[in-house]
Amino acid sequence: MDMFDKINELYDKRRETELGGGDEKIAKQHDKGKKTARERIDYLVDEGSFMELNPFIQHRHHDAGVKDAPGEGVVTGYATINGRGIYLFAQDFTVYGGALGEMHGKKIAAVMDLAAKNGVPFIGLNDSGGARIQEGVSSLDGYGHVFYRNSIYSGVIPQISVILGPCAGGAVYSPAITDFVVMVEESSQMFITGPKVIETVTGEKISPEDLGGARVHNSTSGNAHVQASTEEEALDAVRDLLLYLPDNYKEKLPFIESKEEEKEDFLPDITDFVPFNSSRPYDVRKLIDHIVDEESFFEIHASFAKNVVVGFARIDGQTTGIIANQPKYMAGGLDIDSSDKAARFIRMCDSFNIPLVTFEDVTGFFPGIKQEHGGIIRHGAKILYAYSEATVPKLTVITRKAYGGAYVALNSKSIGADIVFAWPNAEIAVMGPEGAANIIYAKEINQSDNPEQTRQEKIDEYRERFANPYVAAGLGMVDDVIDPRETRIKLKQSLRMLRNKEEKRPDKKHGNIPL
Repeated sequence: MDMFDKINELYDKRRETELGGGDEKIAKQHDKGKKTARERIDYLVDEGSFMELNPFIQHRHHDAGVKDAPGEGVVTGYATINGRGIYLFAQDFTVYGGALGEMHGKKIAAVMDLAAKNGVPFIGLNDSGGARIQEGVSSLDGYGHVFYRNSIYSGVIPQISVILGPCAGGAVYSPAITDFVVMVEESSQMFITGPKVIETVTGEKISPEDLGGARVHNSTSGNAHVQASTEEEALDAVRDLLLYLPDNYKEKLPFIESKEEEKEDFLPDITDFVPFNSSRPYDVRKLIDHIVDEESFFEIHASFAKNVVVGFARIDGQTTGIIANQPKYMAGGLDIDSSDKAARFIRMCDSFNIPLVTFEDVTGFFPGIKQEHGGIIRHGAKILYAYSEATVPKLTVITRKAYGGAYVALNSKSIGADIVFAWPNAEIAVMGPEGAANIIYAKEINQSDNPEQTRQEKIDEYRERFANPYVAAGLGMVDDVIDPRETRIKLKQSLRMLRNKEEKRPDKKHGNIPL
């Protein structure tokens, strides 16, 4: 056998590996409306940029009756997206249903190590039935290697998980640790125990989609961050998401100038989006879109805990993390789920040096027995902890209401805000004027000949004496009361001013956030 024979043998082995589970199983994957692992990679990355790693790795459990698995059921390697380097894996459902065995796990772990060493994002394309049972405890060891790296590289490099099929058992814990989870409607599911096991143990009947589909995890559990209607849309979302993220925690943020004609900084119609009457609802996303760079807002967790809106945007070309109360839902009050949602997003932004801008219009923490017994104290404390811990530039704009402990929690000066702006109609107080007047002036109201008129007079008096923004500004709790039309101007100036901000925290191993 000469060199050319050896080269031909190499290409034969490559073709065998690239074929995965074979033509029949590839056809079944296509019949389900799903791409193969390699097709997904080709769609996601820049054309011709993918370099595969460890294509010939094999398991060592032939004695247990496990047949050869081309590529060990997972494709790993290096590529570029929008010209920037990334490492990735794509599980191959045509090989043992994408089940993870010992070497499958170690193959993923090896490429994760390379991503961390090179300081570039890591992307996982998940399509797996869970652990490869035939390999016994070795498959669990493979999972452990992946989980460990998800954890220790958290906050070092961005990690994105895309769920493109069933993801069951231990397979769901790796995505749960990553920064972002993207799911596809009707084709991707995540659950610890599947419908059949649940029915056997508890007698409850439920479909896989209703148990752990994209809609459930994006709207109810909060385990997913982005919902897509097709695989292509999900992979497009990953490409878009990377435009807002740095390569790693040390690198500068991407800067992207708006392709549109430069946006006017003075916004004469901004008050059209926010009713002057603080009890009237509005959609804060319209306000955000109006203030940030054109078409730059990328919402995260859009369907979960809708009373708070979080996401990325660009202001003056710079990536910025946006947190905003949503008066359209629950009057923008904070509950258990929205507290978790906001705190997680704040900590992720701080990990990668993304400045935070908070638009505040909050009535307080949501009252109720269910909330109290569900641990609203612990969950609400997460927001306080996250803002206090964050060392990135932190700006707050109080557009209307800022009441009680929620005012403190939402990036007030007392917990480390760099700059706090308030609109002239802002109400900053221990509680709303209506409730406060009933307590403070209860005797006068009750003894009045016209209690309702007296009550309204006392509400107006409280609002004027205690709840207007100039009281807070006089105490240094608000840096400036601004014309709403100048909000974009003020944010741009402040972000430029804070661009070189450095802030240290006491030396310690790590804090103990109230999880």
